[in-house]
Amino acid sequence: MTRFALTVEYDGRPFMGWQRQSHGPSVQAALEEAVLAITGEAASVQAAGRTDAGVHALAMRAHVEIAKDIAPFRLMEALNARLRPAPVAVLAVRPVADDWHARFSCVGRAYEYRIVNRRAPLTFEKGLAWQIPQPLDADAMAAGAARLVGRHDFTTFRSAHCQADSPVRTLDRLDVTRDGDLVLVEAAARSFLHHQVRSMVGCLALVGMGRWSPDDVADALAARDRARLGLNAPPDGLFFTGAVYPAG
Repeated sequence: MTRFALTVEYDGRPFMGWQRQSHGPSVQAALEEAVLAITGEAASVQAAGRTDAGVHALAMRAHVEIAKDIAPFRLMEALNARLRPAPVAVLAVRPVADDWHARFSCVGRAYEYRIVNRRAPLTFEKGLAWQIPQPLDADAMAAGAARLVGRHDFTTFRSAHCQADSPVRTLDRLDVTRDGDLVLVEAAARSFLHHQVRSMVGCLALVGMGRWSPDDVADALAARDRARLGLNAPPDGLFFTGAVYPAG
């Protein structure tokens, strides 16, 4: 039995999310069905994060155990052949130690959220970014983001359906930058609560529009009350961009 680490890219629009669902397609199910077709084995594919419906990934890390003798490159090629035409691609495959776990061995996760700040409709980026037509002040958004960095109780920015034992998280980084019409929010932490990134981005967008001040973000955080959330951003612009593991 060999445990393989996978790096997976996907467009989340056709899926109910990463995790297998009884009521619709998922990225996990697509990969597991591809493994079954290749090896005849009903293997479970575990990931570093469980993205929601409509959320994308540039480099999701996952693992799967396979008894069949197969080289990593051959497995990658076979998975990609079986996954077509689903918008899922396996970018890399490598063998790892039996105790390496895509989720539990992970010590850091990163996301980016893409906002296109223009009045003209989206064409190529439709479903891959959040369009906001009114002007955004990215500097004010960055000031609001700074209020959220550090170790806090993020109850305000946590979905009512979040299953985490504690709302306390350490947000290592929350950067806001602008490049033309693109406003990019980049977040990094050991782990995130359900909807935490989307909720933070939604409130930062209110700051950018001038409807909130940066201090309003701090006040919402201090309230520790989901009812104080200003806005939950749509899933369209959210991408899982990377997972960090201990060296060795």
